[in-house]
Parts: sequence; C-alpha cells; structure tokens
Amino acid sequence: MTADKPVAAGSPGYIRRLGLFDAAMVVMGGIIGGGIFLNPSVVAQRAGTETGVLITWLVGGVIALAGALCFAELGGRRPEAGGGYVYLAEAFGPLPGFLYGWTFLFVINAGGIAAIAVTFARYSTDLAHLPAAAVTPTALIAIILLTAVNYVGVQAGAAVQNVLTILKLAALALLIIAGIAGPLHATGSTSSDAAETVASSGAGLSLRSLGVALPPVLFAYGGWAHANNVGGELRDGSRTLPRAIIVGVAGVILVYVLANVAYLRALGVTRLAASAAPASDVLRQVAGPTGATLIALGIVVSTAGFVNVCILSAPRILQSMAADGLILPGAAKLHPRFHTPHVALIVQSAWAALLTLSGTYAQLLDYVIFGDWLFFGLIAATLFRYRARDARAEPAPPASYRVPGYPVLPGIFVLTAAYVVGSSAISNPLNALIGAMIIALGVPVFLWQRGRTRRPPPLHSV
Repeated sequence: MTADKPVAAGSPGYIRRLGLFDAAMVVMGGIIGGGIFLNPSVVAQRAGTETGVLITWLVGGVIALAGALCFAELGGRRPEAGGGYVYLAEAFGPLPGFLYGWTFLFVINAGGIAAIAVTFARYSTDLAHLPAAAVTPTALIAIILLTAVNYVGVQAGAAVQNVLTILKLAALALLIIAGIAGPLHATGSTSSDAAETVASSGAGLSLRSLGVALPPVLFAYGGWAHANNVGGELRDGSRTLPRAIIVGVAGVILVYVLANVAYLRALGVTRLAASAAPASDVLRQVAGPTGATLIALGIVVSTAGFVNVCILSAPRILQSMAADGLILPGAAKLHPRFHTPHVALIVQSAWAALLTLSGTYAQLLDYVIFGDWLFFGLIAATLFRYRARDARAEPAPPASYRVPGYPVLPGIFVLTAAYVVGSSAISNPLNALIGAMIIALGVPVFLWQRGRTRRPPPLHSV
C-alpha cells in the first residue's frame, strides 16, 4: 500500500477528523471490555496472594506499556489506515501482512465482536427481564446498529465511542470507590477449592506463579492497536497517535490496578479467587441489589463500547488489504459521502453476525487466542527493520516519536509475546495446532488472490 494512495483509484480518501481525545478513547475502549469486571478471579487463583495479584497486574501493565510504546513509534512513522497490516507488509512482505489481516479480521476481531455482543445481550436482556431467547436477536441488533453508526462517518463512530468509554470509566470508578471506601473484607472463603488453591501458593509470588498468572492479565491488556488502524483519520497523526497510545495505555494500567485493589480490599484474595462475578459481589456487598444492578449496567456499557471500537477500527485493515489487491477488491473503495470503508464494514459485520448465529465464535477464539500475541510480537519486531532502514539513510529520516531504551525495550516485548504464545501452545496444544492451521489457511487464499490480480501489490519494502 502506498503512503499517498491508501484507497482504490477513483475513490475518495480518508479525512483526518479525529483528535487526541478521540484516539485515546479508542485506545482505552479497545482494551477495556468485560474482562476486568468478570475475570480477575482467575488471576487471584493463579497468583495466590494479594501482593501477588497486584504485582501480576503491575508487571502485565509494564509489558503492555512496552508494547504500546513500540506501536506508538510505528504509528508515528506510518499514521495510515490499516495499522499492523501496513507495518508487517512493508517490513516483512505482503504474506505476513495478509496473514495478520486474515486472522485478525475473520477470526480474532469478528469472533470478539460476536462474543462480546452476546455478553452485552445477556446482561441487557437480564436487566430488561426478557427471556433467554432474546439474547441472540439483541446481539445481532447491537452489531447492526453500531455498524450503521460507523457507516455514516468516523466522527459518528468516534462520538459514540467517546460516550461509551467515559461511561465505562465511570462504572469502573464506581467499582473502585465502592471497594476501597466500603467495608474491609472478612476472613473466610466461599469455596474450599479456591481456599486450597490460594493457600498452597504461599505468602509471596514465585516466578512459576507469576508465569501462570500473567497470560490472562496480558490478554486483558491487549487491544491498544485499534487506534493504529484509524491513523489515516487522525489530525497530525504522526504526533497524535503516539500520544494517544501512551495516554490511553497508562490510563488503563491505573484503572486496572485500582480495580484490583478494590476487589482485594472488599473480598480478599480467597473470595476473589472463588467469585464468578467479582464486580457484582463488591457492589452487592456495599449497596445490595441496587449495586449489582449498577455494575450490570456498567458491563452493558463496557461491552457495547468494546464492540463499537472493533467495528470502527478493523475495517480499515480490510480496506487497506483490498486496495493492495490482496482480498475482496470491492472493499477498497470508500463511501463517496461519508469517507468510510463502507463495503469492509458490511463484510465484517455480516461475518460477525453469522458467527453469532452459528455459536461457533467461542471455539474459534479458543483456537487462535495465541494469534493476538503472535502478531503483537511480529508487529513490534518490524521496528528493527525500520530502524535498520534509518541507519542506512543519509540523512536519517526524522521521527515524531522513538521508543526509549531501544533495542532492549522492544526486544523484551517481543520475547514476552513469544512466551505468551508458547504458554498458550503448551497449555492447550490441540487448540494451538488447529489455530495454526486456521492461520495457515490464509496462504492459499493469498496465493489465489495474487494470481487473480496478476500484479504485485503496490507495497514499499523497508
């Protein structure tokens, strides 16, 4: 994809309408989903102690920030629509870029849209006292409505995202205040199994405990790359994008750590490990049924915001791939009035809706859950190719932002990503094998599409 022609010939281009606040809300909205409300119990079970829980979330935050700093430099260098696809295609060739887009668009992102839309629908229908049969239609309606919003302009999608992200931060603030200001947890456990798990871990945090507790934390911190996908629509993108990523990720780290402080103070590590819905338990403990209802509303807003950011950002990858002749040529064009990748939006949402109806999204996500961090590591590694190009250039090209501690910091992040991928493969080798096969299915699609176009895609190599 060329820097000056990121859309199909004859198609209107992207318009740079979004500012720093919009981009930061996309970053935070892409990271914060339903997990922080529902799943800290897994980390408590694996870390075993209150200190261990907080250390794990802090270490995960530091690693996430290291990755975000890499993406900040990449975004500053190439503030274009398509994000990671652009960096991989330029640095390592069109096939790695295509495999990232293939996996992210049709499995990770679409499966995530389906899964989180169903979570949104379950809480929404429960609050509205609707029957279980209403869950799937509600999820489909959410996908369709949010697609329609983003169809009519990136500003409309960003405005919705801003509101939803602010509301989800407000819900987390309520949780944090309730947990920290409310009554201190009593000793005891609601689950003997959880108590044994925690007690067997000792008073500290061993490297082994950290190793098994860290992967779910790192997955909870993922999602900052969504802002890179809309780089072509940011005002002064080479400066705005790095700032938005740093501000957004730092803000999420603060919120996540404080949320876990609240969980631990209100529930203690043993009850947290035993809880299936810790956020509801904290609010119910402080405010009774009203508190549980409030946090359920918070989860509804949070999941809606996550679905919206997935719908907003990912079609830019599909549009960029299509503009390079790698897939679905019709998706390369932007809407003549709204300047949005309207075909890509429809394709993505239709596939997500189909996954919702089929109920296969959870299994697909299990298969390729390691793929997220596989490509995180590969995308961060493109920095080494860009820096090598800089070293050969005379004079060296200017950069709006550079990762501090290069090459150590990017190297640590790439190794951490490899560890997460390896841990996922070891813990469930069959899923990893099937996931690798799903990713590899993109190779014949890539070769077939390139054969149809009979021309190399217009990509710059680094």
